[in-house]
Amino acid sequence: MGVTFSTLLWAADEATDVSFPDQLAQQAPAPSVVDLPRLPELFVLALENDSDLASQRYELQATQEEVDKAWSQLKPQVSASGGYTYQESDNYYTDNPDYDPSSEFRSSDDEARYEGQTRDVNWQVSLSQSLFSVERWRGVDKAESQVEAARLQVAVGENKLAMSVVEAYLNAFLASRKVGLLEAKRESLSLQHRQASRSFELGVGDRLNVLESQSRLDQAVADRIQAENELEDALGELERLTGQRLAFGQSLGDLRSVELSEVPGNLDEWLTRTTDNLEVMLASRRLGLADADTDVRRGGYYPEVSLNLSYSDRDSNDPYRVSKDGRASVQLDMPLYRGGYTSANVRQGELSSLAREASLTNARRLARQQVRESVRNIAGSRRQLNALGKSIDSSRLFLEAAEKGEQLGLRDLVDVLDARAELYDLRIQYVDTVRESLLERLKLEVAVGDLGSDDLVRTMMTLQAMARTSEQDG
Repeated sequence: MGVTFSTLLWAADEATDVSFPDQLAQQAPAPSVVDLPRLPELFVLALENDSDLASQRYELQATQEEVDKAWSQLKPQVSASGGYTYQESDNYYTDNPDYDPSSEFRSSDDEARYEGQTRDVNWQVSLSQSLFSVERWRGVDKAESQVEAARLQVAVGENKLAMSVVEAYLNAFLASRKVGLLEAKRESLSLQHRQASRSFELGVGDRLNVLESQSRLDQAVADRIQAENELEDALGELERLTGQRLAFGQSLGDLRSVELSEVPGNLDEWLTRTTDNLEVMLASRRLGLADADTDVRRGGYYPEVSLNLSYSDRDSNDPYRVSKDGRASVQLDMPLYRGGYTSANVRQGELSSLAREASLTNARRLARQQVRESVRNIAGSRRQLNALGKSIDSSRLFLEAAEKGEQLGLRDLVDVLDARAELYDLRIQYVDTVRESLLERLKLEVAVGDLGSDDLVRTMMTLQAMARTSEQDG
C-alpha cells in the first residue's frame, strides 16, 4: 500500500463515469432515482479547498529539501575569496628620519618598505572534501526518514479529511430525510387536526381529541424546525469543507430494499491488517526518525577526516610580499571532551526514541480497538435494521387498524396519533441506523489503511437506493 491517498484522487473520474448510474440502475430499478451530490467528487473538492492540508503539502515540499541539504555535506565545499588591503606601519626605516635609502633600494618599488605603506591585492580558491564523517552520512538517513514521515502526515491528513466529508455528508442525508419525514408527519397531523376540529364543530367529536391533535401537530412543527437546523449545520459543514453549497432533496423510498453486507472475513484477519493503518505507519516512521536522529547524535563520538585544497595569489607594491601558494592537506578532527554535551545529546535522542515507541504502541492499540468496535457495531446495526424493518411493518399495520378502529368507534384518536408518530419515528431511526452502519464500515476501512474511492461509491449507491421514490413511499 502506498503512503498517499492516491486511491481517492481519481475518484472524480470514477464518479462522473457513465457506469456509475448504470450500476445503480442494475442494482434495483425504480421509477425515479434521486440524484444525490456525488461523494467522491466532493472529496476531490475538499482536497483542493482545505487550507490545512495545503499547508501540510508545502511542509512536505520543504522537508524534501532536507535530503539535498544532507547530501551537500558529503560533497566538495568550494569557496573563493578576494580582497584589497592597505596597510601603514612603523618600522626601522620610518622611525629613522636620518636614514638615506638611496644606498639600499635599487628601484622605486622598494620604497614601499621605507615609506611604511603597502597595498596588497589577494584572492584565494579553496576546496574541502569530507573523507570520513559518521555524523554526516547518518544525516542523510535522518533526512530521508523526515521526508517519509512528512508524506505519511499528508496521507493521514487526507484520510481525516475524507472521513470529515463522509460524516458531514451522511449527517446531511439523515437530516434531509428527517425534514421530509417530519413534514409528511406534520401534514398528516394537520389533516387529522382539521378532521377532529370539524367533528367537534358538528357535535360528533370530543374536544379532548382536538387538543390532543393540536398538541401533536405543534410538536411535529417543533421537531421539523429542529431537523431543519440540523440540516443547515450539516450543509454548512460540507460547504466549509468543499466550498460548495449542496442540495440533498427529501425523498425516501422503501427502506426494506436497502441491504447492508456483512463484514467479510473474521476478526483476526482484520486485526492483522491494522499494520497498514496510516496512523500506525506514521508512528512507526516517526520512531524510525527518532532512531536515525539518535544515530546522528552518536556520530559526535567519531573522528572526522577531510581533504583540503587551496590556492592563493597575492600581489603587492612591496615585492617581498608578492606570493603564490598552493596547499594540500588531510585533516583529522577528533572530539575528546565537550563538557558532556555529546553524552547528554545522545541520551536526549534515546529518550525521544522511547517516547516514539510508546506512541507507536498506542497507535496500534487504537487501531485494533477501532477494528473491534467497527466489526461489532456493523453486526449490531444489521441486526437492529432487521428488527426495525419488522417494527415498521408492524407499526404500519397497527396504524391502519387504529384508523379503522377509530372510524368504528373502537379506538380513540390518541391511539391513531400514537401509531402515526411511532411509524415516523421508526423510519427516522432506520435511516439513522443505516447512516451509523455506513460510517462504521468506512471507519473499519480507515483502521486497516484501505479506505478508497470504491468505499465512497459503495456508500453513495446505498444512499441512492434509500432515496429512490416508489409506490411504497410514505
